[in-house]
Amino acid sequence: MELIGGKWKSVILMHLMDGTKRYNELRKEIPTITERTLSLQLKQLEKDDLISRKVYTKKPPLKVEYSLTDFSKSLLPVLEAISEWGIYATEEKGEFIFEERE
Repeated sequence: MELIGGKWKSVILMHLMDGTKRYNELRKEIPTITERTLSLQLKQLEKDDLISRKVYTKKPPLKVEYSLTDFSKSLLPVLEAISEWGIYATEEKGEFIFEERE
């Protein structure tokens, strides 16, 4: 669970299921994540070999793309199952109310 635990890692991986994305594309698709958190989570996912980062520097502006690795693609059936269960749970229970943790 350390590899995909937390609030954002699985969300980022789900957004990369559709293919390679740039940093700003991820920011737009996940508007509730802060820039700092996205940056830190991307670095951690790369360190854990769940995403690959490709930098293009031949001409400005700098272009950085993120994509899933073969290792993380093996996780996709699990993420899809969790997503499907989340949809089911929302339909069964209605709107979720999140409690503040102290």
